Amino acid sequence: MFRRVVRASKFRHVFGQALKNDQCYDDIRVSRVTWDSSFCAVNPKFVAIIIEASGGGAFLVLPLLKTGRIDKAYPTVCGHTGPVLDIDWCPHNDHVIASGSEDCTVMVWQIPENGLVTPLAEPVVVLEGHSKRVGIVTWHPTARNVLMSAGCDNLIIIWNVGTGEAMIQLEDMHPDVIFSACWSRNGALICTACKDKNIRVIDPRKEKIVAKSMEEPISVHELDTSNGVLLPFYDADTNVVYLCGKGDSSIRYFEITDEAPFVHYLNTFSSKEPQRGMGYMPKRGLDVNKCEIARFYKLHERKCEPIIMTVPRKSDLFQDDLYPDTAGPDCAIEAEDWFDGKNGEPILISLKNGYVPGKNRDLKVVKKSNVLEGKPAKKAANTSPAESKASPHSSIQNEGKLEELLREVKSLRDLVTLQDRRIAKLEDQMSKVAI
Repeated sequence: MFRRVVRASKFRHVFGQALKNDQCYDDIRVSRVTWDSSFCAVNPKFVAIIIEASGGGAFLVLPLLKTGRIDKAYPTVCGHTGPVLDIDWCPHNDHVIASGSEDCTVMVWQIPENGLVTPLAEPVVVLEGHSKRVGIVTWHPTARNVLMSAGCDNLIIIWNVGTGEAMIQLEDMHPDVIFSACWSRNGALICTACKDKNIRVIDPRKEKIVAKSMEEPISVHELDTSNGVLLPFYDADTNVVYLCGKGDSSIRYFEITDEAPFVHYLNTFSSKEPQRGMGYMPKRGLDVNKCEIARFYKLHERKCEPIIMTVPRKSDLFQDDLYPDTAGPDCAIEAEDWFDGKNGEPILISLKNGYVPGKNRDLKVVKKSNVLEGKPAKKAANTSPAESKASPHSSIQNEGKLEELLREVKSLRDLVTLQDRRIAKLEDQMSKVAI
């Protein structure tokens, strides 16, 4: 007589739950463009959703707490001249978001502290280099201001957003349209899926394919007969992968282990309505007091619905086994260091006392030099020991003064611009009177 042994896993009983209507975002005209991106991006402060727009492309940026019905006149990010195809929040600044569009450009935007009050049509920088529509934008996980874009020209470009330059162009590696592209955890490699049915692992700085057409998969799972595109979301902290089918109404999740059979089915969350897209909250945006291990933002035709994944636990104490230290918002290296060949592992933070977001600086773009978001200048080599041991409180004060001075300089420049326009107008009137 044989007894069936059940594999031990703390995630066996994970369950999904959709939030109530008053915690959803209603009356949103989700984009109908034919492109297989997620159409939604989320961070601990904002949810961004690509929407239908006449005469160009636009997306909404809503503070997380702004739930309920969204007014049709609510301001949008609307600088693209063609439909927006993909959006991605910067992992190191919760107010910076990148967008790719059918107008062949990538734009990077700075969102005000409390969200949009008026439409935002002027990006911080426009990145031009693709000859066809740009369907993928994704930030480097550990290097500041490094952004990857992929277009229907079968070209991958890696940008230094701080200088607005295309630093690496990966040509002739993909014979057909690139369906998806992502970074490795430390950003040393990228992985792509192409219409030619090949997966490629690429070292972008060496411009070399290091793995392609992996012949034998370590595990095969037949899901269903649906022909909808699967959107995968992988949680590196818990080794759980979530598969959301576009046009499907379910989220399937699996646990990945180091031993055969490697991939273990956990459960499926099902609902009635099919999903048009899906956003995935970074771990630092979750409620650890409720044992929440994942949160999705499901796009319906006219609604965005949060779905939380929870591990049932009786204790109210912090669950160390569910929340190992996770990637925080600080970058490990600067863009120039990464392009010079250095790598940096994610800087981890503890969620034991919850995540408290710090103050985000404005993104600055300076041609031919490093950005940097109000980064203080390096100290001279002959700085005295007393100065080098300045207290953290002192440096924070200096940082605040620097930001205040930068704001004042900007204000004065705007005033000078207005006065120049006024003078030009008066001179024009004088010339007409003289005639």
